[in-house]
Amino acid sequence: MRLYAIVAAGGFRRHATYRVATAAGVFTNTVFGFIMAYTYIALWDERPQLGGYDLSQALTYVWLGQALLMTCAMMGGGFEDELVERIRTGDVAVDLYRPADLQLWWLAGDLGRAAFHLIGRGIVPMAVGALAFDLAMPASPLTWLAFLVSVALGVVVSFAVRFLVALSAFWLMDGAGVIQMAWLAALFFSGMLLPLNLFPGVLGEVARALPWSSLLQVPADVFLGTYSGAGLLSAYAFQAGWAAALLAAGRLLQAVATRRVVVQGG
Repeated sequence: MRLYAIVAAGGFRRHATYRVATAAGVFTNTVFGFIMAYTYIALWDERPQLGGYDLSQALTYVWLGQALLMTCAMMGGGFEDELVERIRTGDVAVDLYRPADLQLWWLAGDLGRAAFHLIGRGIVPMAVGALAFDLAMPASPLTWLAFLVSVALGVVVSFAVRFLVALSAFWLMDGAGVIQMAWLAALFFSGMLLPLNLFPGVLGEVARALPWSSLLQVPADVFLGTYSGAGLLSAYAFQAGWAAALLAAGRLLQAVATRRVVVQGG
């Protein structure tokens, strides 16, 4: 495990070196936060308590989305492009023969990336939003801790989806199209555009049951105090269940891809 801790720390340091890009990202997240906040204000003025949120909760949801956009890689920007390129060029064969698990290696690096973005691109926009608007900030430290646990589970779910997407390059050779489809699905079904509670009927039920809801909708509801007690455990179980299922699927696909590389290499 020490190896993967070092890889995670390296992932954090790697993204911390891009200071100008981080500053630009903070600015962009903050600007979009204001745009979406005033859009939500207009919408909630017409429909108070929409989706079960009051205006303060709705605005909090907006700024949480900006804080978690890069943390949970809802628009990509993680390891998947690099892994697809290594698959395309054949360099992944070297990775598969290393005395380290391919999935755990990339997961560790992605956790380091997510930790940096939560701090580097999450705190400032959230703080600006709290200064500009009346946000529903948790009073209890336990709620903050519960939120961070939910975010961590959301990051693992996000990684597991993107790992599957990247491995598709073993068969497609160009994962650009699949990656784009994946981040479009993540934006829509995570609740980034609108809270999933606003989705009507069957669409809402399906959207809330898909893994992408773990990226924003579930952590946001934990932050807003929607879940408590058994409900909170149920939310964690939902996220952990999807994480386990998707990681297992990724491990199976990795095994198939490894066998293919060995056969072709032989």
